[in-house]
Amino acid sequence: MSDLSELRALLIEPNSGMRISLHNMLNLCGITKIEHAHTAGMASRVIQAKPFDLVLCEYDLGVGQDGQQFLEDVRHHKLTPLSTIFIMVTAERAYAKVVSAAELAPSDYLLKPFTADTLLERVMRAIEKRKAFMEVYGLMDQGALHESIAACIDGEKKYPRYAIDFMRLRAELHVTLGEPAEAEALYQLLFEMKAVAWAKLGLAKTLFMQGKFQDAEDILKVLVNENAKYMDAYDWLAKTHEAIGELPEAKVVLDTAVGVSPHAVRRLRKLGEIALKTGDIETAESVLKKVVSKAKYSEFRDPEDHVNLVNALVQKGDHDQAKAVIRDLEKSMAGIKKTEACRAISAALLHAKTGDSRLNEELDNAVAANREHGGLSAEMKLGLAKSCLENNQEDAASEVIMDVMRNAPNKEAVSRAMGVFENAGKGHLGKELADRSQKEVMDLVALGVQKAKQGDFRGSVELMASAARKSPDNLQVVMNAALASLKCLENLGWDQQIGAQARQLIASAARLDPMNPRLKAIRGLHDEIQKKYGIDVARKKMIS
Repeated sequence: MSDLSELRALLIEPNSGMRISLHNMLNLCGITKIEHAHTAGMASRVIQAKPFDLVLCEYDLGVGQDGQQFLEDVRHHKLTPLSTIFIMVTAERAYAKVVSAAELAPSDYLLKPFTADTLLERVMRAIEKRKAFMEVYGLMDQGALHESIAACIDGEKKYPRYAIDFMRLRAELHVTLGEPAEAEALYQLLFEMKAVAWAKLGLAKTLFMQGKFQDAEDILKVLVNENAKYMDAYDWLAKTHEAIGELPEAKVVLDTAVGVSPHAVRRLRKLGEIALKTGDIETAESVLKKVVSKAKYSEFRDPEDHVNLVNALVQKGDHDQAKAVIRDLEKSMAGIKKTEACRAISAALLHAKTGDSRLNEELDNAVAANREHGGLSAEMKLGLAKSCLENNQEDAASEVIMDVMRNAPNKEAVSRAMGVFENAGKGHLGKELADRSQKEVMDLVALGVQKAKQGDFRGSVELMASAARKSPDNLQVVMNAALASLKCLENLGWDQQIGAQARQLIASAARLDPMNPRLKAIRGLHDEIQKKYGIDVARKKMIS
């Protein structure tokens, strides 16, 4: 039996007797470095403080999040390294409900009751697969995506039993790199190899990235018809409908998906938002109540869920319930930076409907809180600006819209911000703000370039990095900050901190627009600089 004594395990189980039993089983397997968590919240804090090789999580965690919702947080917020093994423990009666969310599958499931031998078998099986992928995971954690692709190709040959898994990961890496044509060819090959469902989904994703929405929609419709529990396909079909402005169709798809798998908070949240936009207040209220209830126990809860629920209740005319939600917002979301802004926006929505004279005061509070703490989504800021304009607070609306424009990831986002003024009959003001925000960015970039030309490469880096921290979703700012870091490395020599910063900025740019043509050139320069200074990404074998 392999030595598992160095494996670090986190055991998440609310029942003390079961915790002791599982702890003893892990000991019998040779695993001795074990920490405990009683709830998802406690587990989230522990898992962010230190890395674990194995997470053994009970599905039914009692009050708060269940194991599946915790897994959703772990995956979405990347709380664990790619190499962490996550095994879900569940009673057989709950198994069907747990596995319905296919896109959130853990490494394995354990159905109770089970023996120490069964646990050992599952852990060893997961470790064997992890060992095959450790080199790729290490490269991905370093941000070395091209090297990761090369390692996947090697892995296909060395570990033929996992060839399809390596090919799938390789295709996903091409998608991340903004190379949909390469990914499309791989997914087509996988489809021909009968890796049908997810290969079709991958193909649809690459078509979506290339703007071939109708082709993507055709594939996704077939997928959900063939497999009514393929939740990822529903999400992408809804996303495709939304991309071409078909919000009612997107709502129908998400409604169907929620009927199949009712526990994924992000899907529920999206359905609630689209229901609000399409005027389906009954669905919005029902769904957003579930979001607020399910998400309030998460370490990543969002006060904006309460605002959206208040909005639905106010539109319905249920002012008493809206007041109760605002009180719950203040209580359950205390300590989160944007809570005060969300409270003020919620109160303003209510006052606008009831004719309360405190409306303008709350709008002032919301704008001030956003100025001081930030954190509001662009959608929430646009709604706040709209309310300000409706109540003759033009200066406040301009401040909020400028905040949106400074952090806009693309021209479409700027156009939406301008639309707030256009819809209020003040399009000229929106145009002025757009021009001013664009000039600010151009002046900033020019100043960074000037510093670099004068030989002040570190000054250029500091200037642009600071701008990227203030406007993390502004693609132009982020890419120029990455370029400033690379030019500094190119001219002054390798610096570990600036090198890491460059990788992070490139990753941020890829998140914002993976197909941007400048991104490929920036990545190429990054690779050249690493080669110039002999900074080869270590393709070393890692210990399982």
